[in-house]
Parts: sequence; structure tokens; C-alpha cells
Amino acid sequence: MKAEILLPENIECIARFKKTFKNVPDQEIEKLLADNVIKHYKKGEFIYKEGSRIKGCYFLYSGIVKIFQTGNEGKDQIIRFGKEGDIFGFRSVIRKESACTSVETLSDCILCYIPDASLMHMITNSPNFAYEMMQIACKELGDANRYIKDIAQKSVKSRLSEILLLIAGDFGLEEDGTLKLSVTREDLSNFVGTATETLIRLLSDLKNEGLLESKGRKIKLLDIDKLKKLAE
Repeated sequence: MKAEILLPENIECIARFKKTFKNVPDQEIEKLLADNVIKHYKKGEFIYKEGSRIKGCYFLYSGIVKIFQTGNEGKDQIIRFGKEGDIFGFRSVIRKESACTSVETLSDCILCYIPDASLMHMITNSPNFAYEMMQIACKELGDANRYIKDIAQKSVKSRLSEILLLIAGDFGLEEDGTLKLSVTREDLSNFVGTATETLIRLLSDLKNEGLLESKGRKIKLLDIDKLKKLAE
């Protein structure tokens, strides 16, 4: 018999939302989330797919997702991994356009769905919320610009080192230096922007250089300072 999934109360979603939007008054967040829908997604489910029309954005209450685009040859390019406290899908709502990315769960997730009317009302009427959303959008734009620059100027090995450090910064490390985020070699290669075979070879090179250890999906960072130099 499967265990019943206990969804959080709306007040719990509001409390977690406040951790991301610290400068937005409590009453405004409560208004924003008054009509939100809290839903559980199993690992491997799509929240939405690229090209679909979405009528709201999503706040990740718990779990991990991957956000990616699919190229002409069917190969995925991972934009980023989403974690607790992230909000996504808002660009398509604001622009009133089809989703420019797909979002798939990497673990069981609980998401708060915010209807487009609620989002747009808050952006229009709450300067603090609009400012916070602008900060998030600017960070995403900065990350995209950095990635374009990296593709043009850095070796694949340098990009791999940078992304391993990025994952460590976003999701943390275990006490022994192992990345807390566990991803497949295919997903990691799709994040770096290279073939899976190339990624496996580069992980082996970094292992031989004493910079990391890898076993299955587990990657342990042994020399962060050297990885930083390589990433630069």
C-alpha cells in the first residue's frame, strides 16, 4: 500500500515563499498565494513542456527539477537545476508566449502553482515584488550571458569544472566533499553542453589529476581550489 502524500497547507507555502521574497510585505505574499494550487509531482514527471501554453508560474516548495531546451537534433541542453525556493515559468506568463523551456522533476516535488492573473496583479501593484522578480530575471539573464561566453571561450574541461562548482554552490556538499545533487552522466553532459562520452573521459582526466572521485552518480570534489583555477 502506497503512503499518502501529505501536501503542505497554504500557510506553509507562504512561509517558504517569504524566504525567497524577503523584502515583500507578508500581506502582499498572502494575496499573491491566495488562489495558488499546491500539487505533488512524482520523479520523472513534466511540469510543462517547451512550446506549450502555460497560464501561470510555479514556485518549488520542495524537490529538484531540471529546466532545459531541446535542440533540432533532439539533444537536450540543460539551462539549470531548480531547487527549493525557485520560481519559474514567469517569463512566459509576462510575455504571454509559449514556454521557452521544459521542466522535468528529478525527484518527488511539491509545487505551488500561481495563476497568471495573480502574478500580473502583484507585479503591477507591488513595487517590492516587481523589484524582486526583476532581480531574479536579471540573474537568469546574467547566467545565460555567462554560458554563451563560456561556450565561445572556454574548453569543455573548464566548463565542466565551473558547473561542478556551480552545483556545489547551489546544492551544497556532504561532509566528505560529495555533491549533494546526484545527476546522471547524461544530464551532466547536457548541462555542460557536450557528448556523454566526452564527459565521462573528462571526469576520468580530473580523477587522474586528483581533483575529484566519481562512482555512479556520486561525484566527490577533492581539490576545490584547483577546480576554481581550471574553471577560470
